Amino acid sequence: MSPLEVLLLAVAGLAAGSINAVAGGGSLVSFPAMLAVGLPPLAANVTNSVAIWPGYVGTAWGYRRELASQRRRLLALAPAAVTGAGLGCVLLLVTSPEAFERVVPFLVLLGSLLLAVQGRITDRVRTWRGAGRGARSPQLHVSVLLAAAYGAYFGGGLGVVLLACLGLFLVDDLQRLNAVKSALALVINAVALVAFVLFGPVDWAAVGIVAPAALLGGYLGARLARRLDPGRLRAVVVVFGLVVGVALLF
Repeated sequence: MSPLEVLLLAVAGLAAGSINAVAGGGSLVSFPAMLAVGLPPLAANVTNSVAIWPGYVGTAWGYRRELASQRRRLLALAPAAVTGAGLGCVLLLVTSPEAFERVVPFLVLLGSLLLAVQGRITDRVRTWRGAGRGARSPQLHVSVLLAAAYGAYFGGGLGVVLLACLGLFLVDDLQRLNAVKSALALVINAVALVAFVLFGPVDWAAVGIVAPAALLGGYLGARLARRLDPGRLRAVVVVFGLVVGVALLF
C-alpha cells in the first residue's frame, strides 16, 4: 500500500467517525475510500464495518452524559438490534461477491438519499399515529430489528434509519435520541464485527489504518455535534455519496 493510499484511508476513517457522530452517513466516505485503494466491493464493505467500529465506541463515549440516564431504554432495545444485526450479517455472508457488486451502487445511492432527507424523516415520523409510545412499543422493536439488519448488511445511512425509528416512538430531546442512536449503532456494528472477523474477507492492513482514525473521529465528532451545523455537513456527504453511487453504477 502506497503512502498516498495510507493517507487516504486515515483521512477517510477520521472523517467517517466524525460524520457518524454529527450527522450519520460516515460509511459513504470510508467505503468509497476502500474501493479507491483496490478492495473488491464485498471485501470493502466487510472491512469497512470492522474498521469503523471504534468510531462508534468513541461516539458513545462522547455521549456518555446523555446515555447515563437511558440505560433501561438501551437494554430494552438491544435484543432487537442484536437479532437484526445477526440476520443482516448472515444475508451478507451468503451473498455472492458478484451479486453484491451489482447491488452496491444502489445501496450507496439509497444511503445518500436517506441522508439527504434525514431532517424531514425525523420531523415527519413524529407526527405519525402511534408516535411517542415509548421503548415498550412492539413496532419500535420491529423497526430497530429491520434497521439493524440493513446496517449489518450495508452501513450507509444506518444512523438516519435508526434516528427515524427512535423519533417515531420516543418523545425526547434530539441530542438524547442521537445518543441512543449512536449506542445502538455500536451494538449493531459489534455483532457485524464478530461475524465478519470470523467469516468475512477482512483486509487487516486497511483496518489497522482506518480504525484508530475512526476512533478519534467518533470522539471528536460527539464533542462537536452540539456546536456544528449538521445540515451543512450532511449536504457535503450527500453530494459525495451521490457522485460515488453514480460512478459505481456507470
